[in-house]
Amino acid sequence: MKRQLLAALFAVPLAGAVLTAAPASAADPDMTVDSVVIDRSSVAVAGLNTVPVTITVKGSITEGDPSRTDTPLYADLKRSGAVPANINWVVSDPLKMVSGNETNAVWKGKVNVPSTANGSLKITGLNIGTFDPASGSNIPATPVDGPAIQVTGLHQPKFSAAPAPSISKPGTAVTIRWQVIDSATGKPYGTRLRVIVADDNGCVERVGGTGSVLTDTAGVILNKTISDDAIHCLLIPGSQAPIGGLSILLRHPGVVTAVPSRTSAPVGTIVPVNGVVKVAPLYCPVNLQRLYGATAWRTVGTVKTDSRKRYTLKAQPAYKGKIPYRVQFPTCSNYVTAVSPTFWIMGT
Repeated sequence: MKRQLLAALFAVPLAGAVLTAAPASAADPDMTVDSVVIDRSSVAVAGLNTVPVTITVKGSITEGDPSRTDTPLYADLKRSGAVPANINWVVSDPLKMVSGNETNAVWKGKVNVPSTANGSLKITGLNIGTFDPASGSNIPATPVDGPAIQVTGLHQPKFSAAPAPSISKPGTAVTIRWQVIDSATGKPYGTRLRVIVADDNGCVERVGGTGSVLTDTAGVILNKTISDDAIHCLLIPGSQAPIGGLSILLRHPGVVTAVPSRTSAPVGTIVPVNGVVKVAPLYCPVNLQRLYGATAWRTVGTVKTDSRKRYTLKAQPAYKGKIPYRVQFPTCSNYVTAVSPTFWIMGT
């Protein structure tokens, strides 16, 4: 669950993919929760600052050990309501056991509320232990109908990413220009900002500011990397999970081949056209296109590639003469549109 939660934090879409996983509901709660209280019900937060709100929890751990007096908790807070917002979830700092033991205790700690949580931030789950998305744990939180914090987010960060080249072959060098600006003014904040630039698991296993770097005063940082299919991200570190950011997939050129099983056939005869999409995910669509007039390519058939990225389309000569065809691979995920070389089937 911890890793799923971090993957669900950001409301911003990917270029070609969206992270949508969310914390699961617990069928068998690990806790009995008597009360959850916050010390303030509304905050105003500007820029990359955060405002602390204290959370107090009373309850007990199922089959708790009375000799344990320091077991921590942390809270999941779900964002909803007003837009714009940059995240879907916020994770609290550790809630420390301040009295009692696992069988009857009081926990207290804070959640650092960012401007990116603009809207309503409601406590929906409590977890035993500390937040560690890299652990791979899928233990769900104990669901609670907790109080909500009304968040007014001002001068929220706006993120952008510009890879160069914009379309790159896998394995080639690419530079991503990341930038963070003030969404209210459209201008940089004017100071160097602490960010995390990562890819793959590094985008969903972050806690705190470990590995962070500084942008320039324009909010820009350049990331030289190798083009691949991994997620690439820029994150604003929080005290626990990141409090904002952007994730992208690098765009690659598509490559598609097409070979007709016959180069001539009687009018109306089905002619299989076989080929392969040499890159891109499985089960992408491909279109058989026929040339009408001098320049108008029209789709006359569509199928999806199989588990080996192969396909078979069906051409059908409509008249006697040399008929131009091609196969088009439309953009699929982060692989962009490509077409095969033109081929001809003679209608007889």
